[in-house]
Amino acid sequence: MKKHKFYFISFTYWFLLLYIVSALVWWFISLEAQNKQMFFYRYEQLRTDDYQYQDKVLALQDARHRKSLQYVGEGLTFLFLIMVGAAYVYRTIRQGFKQADQQQNFMMAITHELKTPIAVSRLNLETLLKRDLSLEQQRKLLENTLSETKRLNTLTSNILTTAQLESGQHALSAKELNLSNILQDQISQFKLRYPQREFSLNLTPELWIKGEQLLLELLISNLLENAVKYAPGLTPITATLENLKGKYAALHIADQGPGIPTTEKARIFDKFYRAGNESTRTTKGTGLGLYLCKRITKEHGGLIQLADNQPNGAIFTIQFPLLKH
Repeated sequence: MKKHKFYFISFTYWFLLLYIVSALVWWFISLEAQNKQMFFYRYEQLRTDDYQYQDKVLALQDARHRKSLQYVGEGLTFLFLIMVGAAYVYRTIRQGFKQADQQQNFMMAITHELKTPIAVSRLNLETLLKRDLSLEQQRKLLENTLSETKRLNTLTSNILTTAQLESGQHALSAKELNLSNILQDQISQFKLRYPQREFSLNLTPELWIKGEQLLLELLISNLLENAVKYAPGLTPITATLENLKGKYAALHIADQGPGIPTTEKARIFDKFYRAGNESTRTTKGTGLGLYLCKRITKEHGGLIQLADNQPNGAIFTIQFPLLKH
């Protein structure tokens, strides 16, 4: 239905544009014909025995030529303005449909992402209430519930932080932070959340930067979550933090998943962007994670880059300016 609507609007748009251009061409032809008629009318009024006859003929020809140039100039100016305006309107229409489609996909994704942890947590709690379970079984259910609430917290933090950063309402509360400790804490949390996954940590200790801890935790969490999401179940995820030339703290998050196609690399940091169709995609997500990573990195004066891992997978690298200690 949406495609039919877009095609109808596009057809109407191009039809009206063609009509306007045709009217402009008709206007030019009519004025040029009128200019020609006026020339011949004035020419016929001249007397051949007038000693200024040749001068007057040349004057009429010059006037006709100047009028023609005026019509051409005005016509080209109007045509240029019409085409510029048409291109702007068409681009706006396309962006409007694209944003509407992205927002619809986002709503479908966010609905699924919110319902899943809520449903799992509710089921676990109902099981605890209705059944007499052993302490080990209770512990597993509670750990699973805690994991789902952390996932829900990350999701809501992504949405809230994105809204605050875009509206300009978030003032960066920067202070000196030990990025090595933040990364180590995040890796420990992910090992608890995903005990079946292998997380490898190569850490340079005591790398201090200036930033906001909650945002940096959200940044690392999103990158790790992205790696968990797209990499095969038993392949390791490697986090590396190194001192780069004594100027930058370089954080690398590498996975051995399918990687990111070259055609999509330029768009993965766009808001709401996710490859494929939301109704058929099996991988969870809202399209905000990597977008938020780029925004947080920019807020901290850093740089985020994407490279291919070998033999397969992706490596996200973030560089933050180091503080001297």
